Parts: sequence; structure tokens; C-alpha cells
Amino acid sequence: MDVARLAELLHETAEHHDPYEKSHAAHDWWDWYAAYLAARLDGSDSAAATEAAGTYMETVKHVPA
Repeated sequence: MDVARLAELLHETAEHHDPYEKSHAAHDWWDWYAAYLAARLDGSDSAAATEAAGTYMETVKHVPA
């Protein structure tokens, strides 16, 4: 993956993390980012990646809404 594509994907990740961050308890942003990026890199669209990241945070990191 080239730098420009990675920067684009990180920007997308930040945009999708914002609503989660505002609606959930304090958490380490990098955990949500990692779950989102892993899903996107595995071929999920942004909606599915957002759901995957939320599920990860709830089930693995136990972050309440």
C-alpha cells in the first residue's frame, strides 16, 4: 500500500471514529482504529468496518456506550 492510500484510509478511519468517540465511554482510540483498519484491509466496506470496530470495542475491550 502506498503512502497516499494509507493516508486516505487513516483519514476515513478518523471520520468514522468521531461519532463512536462522542457516544461511548473513554477508550484508547488506537484500539478502535486497529479494528476498523483491519476490517477495511480485509475487504469490508466502511459501514461493515465501523460495525466490526464497535463490536470489537464492546466484546474485547468492554467499552460501554
